[in-house]
Amino acid sequence: MSEVSQTEAVVSIRQVRVEFGAVKALDGVDFAIGRGEAVGLVGHNGAGKSTIVNVINGGLSPHQGEILYEGRTGSGIATARAHGVRCVFQELSLCPNLTVVENTRLMHSGLSGLGWRRRAAKLIRDSLDTIFPGHGIDCFAVVGSLSIAERQMVEIAINFLGVSEPPKLVILDEPTSSLDAGLAEQLMAHVRRFVAGGGSVLLISHILGEILSTSSRIVVMKDGRVVTSRPAAEFSVRSLVEAMGSVVKETTRAVRATALTAEKVIDLPAVKGAGIPFYARKGEIVGLAGLGGHGQTTTLLHLFAESSSRWLPSTDKQMAFVAGDRALNGTFPLWSILRNLSIGNLAAFARRASIDRDREAAHGEDWKAKMGIRTPDMNNPILSLSGGNQQKVLFARALAGEARIVLMDDPMRGVDIGTKQEVYATLRREAEQGRTFIWYSTEIDEVRLCDRVYVFRDGIIVAELEGDAITEDNILATSFSGEAA
Repeated sequence: MSEVSQTEAVVSIRQVRVEFGAVKALDGVDFAIGRGEAVGLVGHNGAGKSTIVNVINGGLSPHQGEILYEGRTGSGIATARAHGVRCVFQELSLCPNLTVVENTRLMHSGLSGLGWRRRAAKLIRDSLDTIFPGHGIDCFAVVGSLSIAERQMVEIAINFLGVSEPPKLVILDEPTSSLDAGLAEQLMAHVRRFVAGGGSVLLISHILGEILSTSSRIVVMKDGRVVTSRPAAEFSVRSLVEAMGSVVKETTRAVRATALTAEKVIDLPAVKGAGIPFYARKGEIVGLAGLGGHGQTTTLLHLFAESSSRWLPSTDKQMAFVAGDRALNGTFPLWSILRNLSIGNLAAFARRASIDRDREAAHGEDWKAKMGIRTPDMNNPILSLSGGNQQKVLFARALAGEARIVLMDDPMRGVDIGTKQEVYATLRREAEQGRTFIWYSTEIDEVRLCDRVYVFRDGIIVAELEGDAITEDNILATSFSGEAA
């Protein structure tokens, strides 16, 4: 059992077991969160973090064990919400065809009667202003028209606001995965204020700096079990990674000697004659940086659209695309893991007018091993995987094909540190063999691994950084260049 007693806990679970076929998602877990406590929950993809979230928020009934809310046994989403439990999901739960105000009403049934839209608008606007000052989001905009970062901000703000009473426990599952560094720091500052005021937070993040700087206690999970629970002050990044079962590897830039002289595979003029022109050479890893929503994703989509046939599908694919918003642009939710992987390379399995299923299956098993996709059967539904494992499938889809240029739109969202290190090494090996990567990331540590970096502001490239000049200070300075003091 956790250090928190059952009577002090907002939520506690005892000897909880959850199984999906032969997979033990939770294997006799004891876990508790006390009032005024920020608990960091870490572990590799498939460790059981999302399952424990779904048990706590009432969305999943355990096969064994019990759940206590404020010392009373209960179950179900209604019970969890009645005890002040709110959850910001890694896969966002907003309805894209409704406005921000209407989504607020869906989450808070207390907003009813005449004038509810006005009340809802004021509540969500105040919440956004408190957490993300200067956000610029129109609360009457349709959610589908917002960027993924803005959608994430809205979902966070909805769950922190209180209509009849404030939330007691807010679960944040990878809350900064689509936010740039500035927005992420605003959120972490609000979490610290919320906890200081007596609220509780369960924070799940693969950005270990956020966990260490915000949590009062850190719980490490592995293979469906809690392997350690200690005060955050007792951990460093290295010891936390080692507790998760990974070896800490130093991330160093190793630029190819030929990178500066290799042929250009992309060469574009400056946007509308302003800023810096864009190019990429064979074998380069080119980073796109700057504040979120300033043209990085738009550039990637433009490049991919220009390389694709307007009318007929082509077997000669020049570019592959790894989406960060996998639910919207990446996975086919009704398909199996194998079909989601192989769809990008069907020509390799073609046999006359059909698909060689044996070759397709062998291909799937090969990439399952290469990417470490955690599943007993590649024919399982793609949604049976954790978010990070779904992202591994998208990487495998892109890398398994013949495309010589790979576009990556913040692809490491929800991916654990061990997998990140493996992917970094894979990207470098592929670049050494002549494949070009164009990589947008909201994480400075990832951008620093690139050979060259373009910094965006207001839709144009305002700076080009190379080698040792690729630093957080330089990126931030150029991101805010031109702003009034």
